Amino acid sequence: MKKIIIVGAGFSGSILARKIAEELNMKVTVVERRTHIGGNAYDEYDENGILIQKYGPHFINTNKYYVIEFLEKYTELFPHDTKLLSYIDGNYVRLPFNFRTLQQLVGAKKSESLLAKLRSEFYGRDRVPIFELLSSGDNDIKAYGELLFEKAYRTYTAKQWGIPPESIEKSVLERVPMAMSFDERYLNKDFQYLPVKGYTEIFRNMLDHPNIDLQLNTDALSHIRFDENEDLVLYDGEKVDCLIYTGAIDELFGLKYGRLPYRSLKIDYDYYDEYQVLPCEIISYPQAPGYTRKTEYKQFTPNRPDIKKTVVATEFPLEYDPDSAEANIPYYPVLTTNSTQTYQKYIKEVEKYNNIFLCGRLAEFKYYNMDICIEHALQYYENIKEYLTND
Repeated sequence: MKKIIIVGAGFSGSILARKIAEELNMKVTVVERRTHIGGNAYDEYDENGILIQKYGPHFINTNKYYVIEFLEKYTELFPHDTKLLSYIDGNYVRLPFNFRTLQQLVGAKKSESLLAKLRSEFYGRDRVPIFELLSSGDNDIKAYGELLFEKAYRTYTAKQWGIPPESIEKSVLERVPMAMSFDERYLNKDFQYLPVKGYTEIFRNMLDHPNIDLQLNTDALSHIRFDENEDLVLYDGEKVDCLIYTGAIDELFGLKYGRLPYRSLKIDYDYYDEYQVLPCEIISYPQAPGYTRKTEYKQFTPNRPDIKKTVVATEFPLEYDPDSAEANIPYYPVLTTNSTQTYQKYIKEVEKYNNIFLCGRLAEFKYYNMDICIEHALQYYENIKEYLTND
């Protein structure tokens, strides 16, 4: 019998555990440091019956319907187009920035010629990254790109990542491009859903299999040892046939090359004796001091008109520090030239052992959206399947 250890019970770890247990009929031990499953997608009901996503809002947005079909094996989903606003210069404007945003920021009359120029220069394009506006040869388009960058991107990035936008990897700033239309959806993905009973139910059902042994509140790092002489990975002193790791890779190797930068969040909750207080489910605040977003979770709790109170969660980005009381959960890898170089040093350590598999945002040091994380885990399973069945 093979000894298969999966570190982490978030999407990556849970998907791989279920696939191995169900399709290969192999025993899997899933080890989770926290006291709950679900990773940063974990949610729970509060005393008012509002479903709170403890680590910030998550939405299912994908162009791959097989992702929806996979999730529907474990829960019921309902269609939900994600729509956000941004609070700029004392007004709520549409996010993603679209043609309505342009009219709100420069005025309807001035927008006419600029809209025509954008439609011409980016003909046939649905969304355009901010950097393409900034590098446009048209002075008016470039000026509008600079206006967006200074009023929103620069200030939001400085708070979210703790560094100037010039230092962050370009792909991070391009995650939410401008819509070349009046489309109000946050992302232009074909299939947009939320789970009726929340994300935790997905993980509970996914990990409910006789071949899966789930160990919560257990720090796997205290059980893992590396035999560098034999190039072996040991767990509780025994050789591991397959170690699938979804946590922060630098911690796996004892910070040998220094700590990789991750961002964390402090989330404050404010309750109101009102039915609804925000004009939209999520508001970004690029110009506000300290915080970046507010989320009113009741707005994605379906069919509950009986809930008279509401709660707003406010996110304060912080530097990840495992010893901190407020910032001890890593959320986002900070992608810079230096951090990428450090990550490559850790990859060389991994390559010494053919039985270590890295999967997920923290382990692979990539800013995966949730849909990409799910897609990636389903595809990555094929590598693990080949390894486990050909051994």
